[in-house]
Amino acid sequence: QYYRMVQQITRSEKGNNMNMKERLLEKIAKRDITVGVVGLGYVGLPLAVEKAKAGFKTIGFDVQEEKVKMVNEGHNYIGDVVNEDLKELVESGMMKATSDFSFVKDVDFIAICVPTPLDKHQEPDISYVKSSTEAISKHLSRDTMVVLESTTYPGTTEELLLPILEEGSGLKCGEDFYLGFSPERVDPGNLIYKTKNTPKVVGAVGKDATEVISAMYREVLEGEIYEVSSPAIAEMEKILENTYRNINIGLVNELAILCNKMGISLWEVIDAAKTKPYGFQAFYPGPGLGGHCIPLDPYYLTWKAREFGFHTSMIENSMIINDKMPEYTVDRAASVLNEHKKALNGSKVLVLGVAYKNNIDDYRESPALNVIDILKERGTVTDFYDPWIPKYKRNGEWHEGISEINADIIKGYDLILVATAHDAYDYEMIRKNAVAIFDTRNAFKDVEERDNISLL
Repeated sequence: QYYRMVQQITRSEKGNNMNMKERLLEKIAKRDITVGVVGLGYVGLPLAVEKAKAGFKTIGFDVQEEKVKMVNEGHNYIGDVVNEDLKELVESGMMKATSDFSFVKDVDFIAICVPTPLDKHQEPDISYVKSSTEAISKHLSRDTMVVLESTTYPGTTEELLLPILEEGSGLKCGEDFYLGFSPERVDPGNLIYKTKNTPKVVGAVGKDATEVISAMYREVLEGEIYEVSSPAIAEMEKILENTYRNINIGLVNELAILCNKMGISLWEVIDAAKTKPYGFQAFYPGPGLGGHCIPLDPYYLTWKAREFGFHTSMIENSMIINDKMPEYTVDRAASVLNEHKKALNGSKVLVLGVAYKNNIDDYRESPALNVIDILKERGTVTDFYDPWIPKYKRNGEWHEGISEINADIIKGYDLILVATAHDAYDYEMIRKNAVAIFDTRNAFKDVEERDNISLL
């Protein structure tokens, strides 16, 4: 007993002599870290599962009691999470969920993965980030790593989170806790890259914080962990990733409008251009932008740029083009109907797909919803069919789709408008029975008979 007491005292003295960096690195190596993840959505739940699978006890925090209940029952609701993984982790005690933020006191690492939408004025709404940070600050303890993963404008981590955490906890960043930013990279439906194997960028307040937070991610993820010199660099690189895509999609959308006037197929042009093995990456036109990143992220940058008296003209122009594509899509639909001697007003239109990309059940910011709204405003009788999404909620109201499609159902519509190119559709059956088809995704590219098909 005396020997055990001496050992405990020695370990205690050793711990007291170690600095925060050394203590945390040792705990990471021993899997003695308890992880917290705030926000159990498309980003947070997969991250929480990966942390727990790597051997770290994990607590998920969410204000939505329904999500908390489902996680604690082992019921998965996110496509990128394997159902059996979640169930096994919950049953083994490696993972649990709660809406009680007092449990923050028990964690050593906490990732903030909450939504960062735009408000009605198209300006960043960081209220979820702010409220989550305030809740964390009340229970933050020493030797804790706090990492923001939510996409936001450059400066958020140091200008917003840092003072809230210090004031709410009475602790000092860099001395009592570490703070960093590591942008989420989630591509729903991607069969190759998941949270586990996607490279990750880490930028933190100070070199020690960057090293320790990166070490934590390296223990969990297989993808490269790339360290940058500050949170602002990491915040800006995330904005760059998606602004790059926004601008290039804006370019091909504008070219789609021009090529239609010129009687040229842009789809064939792109297929030809991408034979070049260097200096070209293919982007494709569509009815607009969707998802949780590409339509939103550039607005964060343009908003922040105004603080410096800078006008992001190229970015804003691409957003103008992309934002008007749903209306252009309906204008083109009217032209297609006109070719069949039909007026848009009064026509029956079936929209195929409301997900923002193919083969997923996510309709956040989906352009298909705007297309449907505009079609209805212009007097059409519009239905939708999506094998992944039987109904969607918009402006507080639920909208039900039709439950199936077959030859007789297709024949009953004046126009079939393809907004999302799901693999589940029988495109040959649709082509054979449709009066007219407007294909905004080149979904019928492998169909030979094309007399009733018009391309965006």
